Amino acid sequence: MVLDRLDRYIARNVLAAIVVVQCVLLGLDITIAYIDDLGDVQAGYTAFDALLYLLMRTPWRFYQYAPVAVLIGALIGLGSMASSNELTVMRAAGRSLARIVWGVMKPVLVVVVVVLLVAEYVSPRTEQYAEAWRLEKLQGEGAMLTSRSGWQIEGNSVYRFGAIRADDVVLDLTRYRFDDRQLVEATYAQRARWEDDAWRLENVATTRIFADHTESEQTASMGWDTSFTPTQLERLLREIESQAPSELWAYAQFLEEQNLQNDQALLYFWQKMLMPLTMGSLVLIAASFVFGPLRTVAAGTRVFYGVVTGLSFKYVQDLLAPASTIFGFSPVWAVLVPTLACAGVGIYFLRRNG
Repeated sequence: MVLDRLDRYIARNVLAAIVVVQCVLLGLDITIAYIDDLGDVQAGYTAFDALLYLLMRTPWRFYQYAPVAVLIGALIGLGSMASSNELTVMRAAGRSLARIVWGVMKPVLVVVVVVLLVAEYVSPRTEQYAEAWRLEKLQGEGAMLTSRSGWQIEGNSVYRFGAIRADDVVLDLTRYRFDDRQLVEATYAQRARWEDDAWRLENVATTRIFADHTESEQTASMGWDTSFTPTQLERLLREIESQAPSELWAYAQFLEEQNLQNDQALLYFWQKMLMPLTMGSLVLIAASFVFGPLRTVAAGTRVFYGVVTGLSFKYVQDLLAPASTIFGFSPVWAVLVPTLACAGVGIYFLRRNG
């Protein structure tokens, strides 16, 4: 019973610190983003609309800041108990260092479950809705869901898509058809509509290229025989980091079937799926700081070192991400290397001071 009570006490302190840190980080980020977004305020998009837009994006921001919040929260929660000698009393009562660290891990497991659920079911939908809602406020009803264009290959054709709207209308579509690497046809459509489980091109201009001449044709409407679905095109044109893990995996498999590079999709997939290991390694670092070199320093110093460690961890991951593409190693290692390095350093210091 004593051990159970101590576990609950540690968990309560650490979880409260994580929640406070997460709220502070979200508050600061939303405030800065709100000030920046005020530059887009106009007749149809008020200052209150800008605030609503940022609040709709809160789940995505929650996911982004969760690892840093866990690191700093664990530092503050354990550090406060160390400053009041509570950890010393626990050790004197026979509580092992490993058991104390496991007590810290328990609330982090709750955070991990919440973060994974948000990443899979909440943030992709709120991001899509928030972006469509904002652009419709700025541009009117039926505004583009995203303005980021994308390229795709299907068979002997190469496509360029300008954007996809919230009502599954593709804008600015261009198709280049090749025959034995020779361009034989170029088709431009002002828009493509998804109706009755099929695509319909509108305002189509087609140019056929022959050895000695070209032929042009204008068509008001025509069918588009393709395997692309609105969901696939939405994944292509939507910001990849905001997609759910299941969507990223499906998108990576789709790119592989098209013989296209899927490293970026796999990188974000593994970042989200390995989030439990990432947070666990950061907790080990935080615990090693409290029981090791930062045992007697002020709380502000611990937070400073926590922020530096969190930023260093992020920068290493950001550097390894393009390196996986350049040097050809699996994207999973771009996520695992800094995670395992943090865990290794944390375990080393804990063993040394335990």
